Amino acid sequence: MIALTRSTALAFVFFMAALEPAHAEMHEVLMLNRGESGVMVFEPALLRISPGDTVKFVAADNGHNSESIDGMTPTGGITWQANINEEVEITFEAEGVYGYKCRPHYGMGMVGLIVVGTDPTNVTAAQEIRQPGKAKSMFEQLFSLL
Repeated sequence: MIALTRSTALAFVFFMAALEPAHAEMHEVLMLNRGESGVMVFEPALLRISPGDTVKFVAADNGHNSESIDGMTPTGGITWQANINEEVEITFEAEGVYGYKCRPHYGMGMVGLIVVGTDPTNVTAAQEIRQPGKAKSMFEQLFSLL
């Protein structure tokens, strides 16, 4: 049997802790017919997370989906397209902003923005994407909060 000194044991514990991966967080975004901010909304519509975190889009009400918007994803970022009424979990690794929508209610302003990391480099490019109807004013509001 090997006898460890207290300092050796403590050093071993710190070494093993350093090898443990950081624990990513799980966030939820609700897809709602009516929420605190109006009708046909994602709540929260603006979400700030760390790289490696996961977002679960929860079909709290029927008739909604979540999907990324072309041009509103950073280089190397994930894109997705869930089916109507489908709950989906997306893990975000690349830093930047991710714009997303509910396909049936896009023109009604059912959009959201996820900010990954502390230095989103694609904000200007994402703001330049043309948006239909109320989605345009909703994104203007969301970008003003960055």
